[in-house]
Amino acid sequence: MTAEHPTIPVALLSPPGAGATMPPDYGQSGITLAQIGAIAWAWRRQSLLIAAVVLVVGGLVCALWPRTYEATATLMVDYQVNDPLSEREFPTGLLGSYMATQLDLARGMEVMRAVVDKLKLTRDPDFAAGYSGDADGLRDYIALRIQKKVTVEQGRYSSLLVHVTYADPDAATAAKIANAVAEVYAEQQHERLLGPANQRAKRYNEQLAELKDKVTRAQEQYTQYRQQSGLIDSESKYDVDINSLSTLEARLLEAQNARRAAEARAASDQSVGGEVLKSTMIQGLKAQLAAQRAKRAELSASLGARHPQMLELDAQVAASERSLRSELGVYSSNATTELEAARQLEAKLETAVTERRAKVLQIREVQDQGAKFALELASAQAVYKKALDGHDQVMFASSGGYRNVDLVSHATPPPRPTRPKTVVALLMVFVMAIGLGLALPFCWELLDRRVRCRDDLERDLGIPVLIELGPSPQQQLALPRGVA
Repeated sequence: MTAEHPTIPVALLSPPGAGATMPPDYGQSGITLAQIGAIAWAWRRQSLLIAAVVLVVGGLVCALWPRTYEATATLMVDYQVNDPLSEREFPTGLLGSYMATQLDLARGMEVMRAVVDKLKLTRDPDFAAGYSGDADGLRDYIALRIQKKVTVEQGRYSSLLVHVTYADPDAATAAKIANAVAEVYAEQQHERLLGPANQRAKRYNEQLAELKDKVTRAQEQYTQYRQQSGLIDSESKYDVDINSLSTLEARLLEAQNARRAAEARAASDQSVGGEVLKSTMIQGLKAQLAAQRAKRAELSASLGARHPQMLELDAQVAASERSLRSELGVYSSNATTELEAARQLEAKLETAVTERRAKVLQIREVQDQGAKFALELASAQAVYKKALDGHDQVMFASSGGYRNVDLVSHATPPPRPTRPKTVVALLMVFVMAIGLGLALPFCWELLDRRVRCRDDLERDLGIPVLIELGPSPQQQLALPRGVA
């Protein structure tokens, strides 16, 4: 027992062997509540002092603890926005992995580097503090610092909302970087969505320019060829040439037939020819010659060869024969002349037909070459027109405002810090102060027991205490500590 709370038991001691009358709880080991209360009461001043010191130190720590502000920007990720050109639909079974991928992308180093570039944080000494490397690695160093303080979480119940939170000792800086991370991620996702369409539009414009140049070159070639060759689009001129060739060929055939007929006449006996038989003069000469020969034959029977009549008849017969040969010679000469004329006409017609055919072939060659250029021009124009028809769709798809990530709310500077939580910290300090105020004196007392109570007597001596009297004020001042 102590001077503060001495205990003077006044009891009738049991005789030896009377230990059986002691309650069974007195024989158990451990510390009872009465002992704990006695110790706490004896060390109450020290406990209050320890608790006060802990409260003061804890309060100072809470007051000097650096404040951390957390600002949150909210995004909505819509997986249902599809590529307007490819028209692909998103499989809903991959939504979980899709959102996980988006969260990783939002916290990726590409986003952080872009944030550093956007906010020009390499020029901020607060972010560059502690870096001792070369200038090339400063950007990655700051991006890594930002990444460690950025938290990207999906909304509750697997929603499409994504919360981007940044913690910083400065509230304005926390809001600025959180907004920058959200905006950069949304912009990069927008570029990923429209990147294929933009690249396709770029290639489309390049191909369209090539097609236009091809049409221009084809038009220039066709125009230049028409100017050089004199090609005209009307077919009437060429029809006239073809008809003229056909006429010449028909006349050549007639001339060839006439030449063959003249050759036949020239090669045949002119005396029995059709024209000869139709000639009245020749027929008359033949009849006259026949009559003279008949008369001479008649007179030759009675007259001699030197008879004047016979000589006269011979002279007449000879004259008639000369006249007949002369007339037949004329017809033979006419046949030869006709044959020569037929041959000359045939040669002229052959030359004309050859020249006309060469001209027609040349015209055909010019037409074919012109048709080749015209076909190339028409083909280039058709392809270019088809490309122009699809140009609006490609440009609309590439310039459309399709977004699958929208900024729902910007981060604002928080009015109060997130860490430390002052109320919670003070409560913890209060609990710790009470705990240490009670625990430290109790542990010290257990190392050297000096405070005793009724339970100590009953446990150590095995004697039950019947009455416990408290000290008088005078005794409490006179008795030293630990004296019972």
